[in-house]
Amino acid sequence: MTTTVPALGTRTAEGSALQAVLLDMDGTLVDTEGFWWDVEVEVFAGLGHALDESWRHVVVGGPMTRSAGFLIEATGADITLDELTVLLNDGFEDRIGRTLPLMPGAARLLAELAAHEIPTALVSASHRRIIDRILASIGPQYFALTVAGDEVKRTKPFPDPYLLAAAGLGAEPGRCAVIEDTTTGVAAAEAAGCRVVAVPSVTPIAPAAGRTVVTSLEEVDLPFLQGLMTEMR
Repeated sequence: MTTTVPALGTRTAEGSALQAVLLDMDGTLVDTEGFWWDVEVEVFAGLGHALDESWRHVVVGGPMTRSAGFLIEATGADITLDELTVLLNDGFEDRIGRTLPLMPGAARLLAELAAHEIPTALVSASHRRIIDRILASIGPQYFALTVAGDEVKRTKPFPDPYLLAAAGLGAEPGRCAVIEDTTTGVAAAEAAGCRVVAVPSVTPIAPAAGRTVVTSLEEVDLPFLQGLMTEMR
């Protein structure tokens, strides 16, 4: 876990029980979920294997150890997990060096949270080297802290990253709003006891208790997030 700006404490917006907002990165703030799949396809093509499109839904949103391990087993490729991890990270870094589109509404939402001094954290299953590259485009000033997948013993779908982020912001998990785009991330946030806003990117996500599903971040603003906490009372 790396602090990117001085921690903000637990200030809350007037009249709201919202203590912090925790955001996923790939597919939520930046339009990069497709990048990962493209890189995986390219790397395995170089190894002499074609990936089945249906596997995309298996590997999306998860930690690299899980997705890479699945693809090695599914293809029978002659490569170790460590070797494949290096190839995938290198390929992804090259891809984001060319272009890095933000998701619609992401820049506006981050600016609004910052303007109202809402403590905010970036919580990703991506490795630190990838997060730091992408942060330069998103704006590190928007986050009091960031949590990378290779900095926790158990990353998503386990609750550990979100529990760590909430604790780092001095917030109760139940008073944190999490914004995620995959079922893996949603599972992690819900296991941590957070309120979840799902913005599906690759696979559909159904509404559920404690979970709100929207089609775009353009539907999400501070009053919307405060309303999630009001519903808990």
